[in-house]
Amino acid sequence: MNSQDPAVDDLLQRLQSPDAGVRRVAVLDFADLEDEALLPALAGLLRSDPEPALRAEAARALAGWHDAEVVDALAAALRDLPEVRAAAAQSLTELKDPQAGARLLPHAADADAFVCAAALRGLKELRVPGAAGPAMAALRHPEAAVRREAVGVLGWLKHAPALPLLAAAAAAADDVDAEVRRAAAGALGLASADAVQGVLPALCAALRDSAWPVREEAATTLGKLHAEAAAPALRAAMDDGYWQVRLRAARSLGRLRDAQALPVLTEALVHPAGNLRKEAAIALGEIGDARAVPALGPAAGDPDPEVRKAVRLALQRLGAPS
Repeated sequence: MNSQDPAVDDLLQRLQSPDAGVRRVAVLDFADLEDEALLPALAGLLRSDPEPALRAEAARALAGWHDAEVVDALAAALRDLPEVRAAAAQSLTELKDPQAGARLLPHAADADAFVCAAALRGLKELRVPGAAGPAMAALRHPEAAVRREAVGVLGWLKHAPALPLLAAAAAAADDVDAEVRRAAAGALGLASADAVQGVLPALCAALRDSAWPVREEAATTLGKLHAEAAAPALRAAMDDGYWQVRLRAARSLGRLRDAQALPVLTEALVHPAGNLRKEAAIALGEIGDARAVPALGPAAGDPDPEVRKAVRLALQRLGAPS
């Protein structure tokens, strides 16, 4: 095929060269030229070049293109050798056009776990409504990688019918993948005000999970949902062995304006982790209870400037001299 552009014609010829080195340079040169006329040749190279390294290079070069031929070639490459399919899976995550997602949908229910997970990952940020069905089915997949991607799709879609399944995943037994539980706890943040009570038991169970990232995510989500009934569980989480969990619990208690949390938050003002001390000060300011002033006063001399700033702002909110 001849084009109006000599540079395009030259690159097309080099993509078909019998010399693998020439073809490789041509693939790399495509990144500079980025002409749509080259896409069929590059997709063809991805499908059939005898060199796996070149197929992987072509998969990387096709990232960000939404043409049907490109998406189909990348999806087909998910069955290639590990080097190639990893590059294709990554490129599929860079799709931005929801119309391209329609071509990925059939692969979201593929029997091959890698193909299924890669398709779901590519669909996630496209927010294709049709992805909800395959994603809900994938929540029961035996492979954790697939379940993780399914949770991501449902969270981005804010698919309310998935809440019971997501709640079950968040509160599942410890033999289930911890990252699935963590992602599910985060996805429960899509619950509407009317649905909060339905997901509350799962999130409170997740606050007691054996993996601290799950507990951290649950504490964060409870604050986002403004789940006032979770305040006792969040206060208990202020005794967690990981300061990261305490930090998120403190943040959520501040959002809830839970005056009963003053004792645990004031205790956190002297914790060795500066980030937790800062968050405790912010939370005390948000709660707005003047009984926190005696504890905030000494904290104004904290060695961490970020903590001192948070304390100063909290005292101002409480109407006390900083």
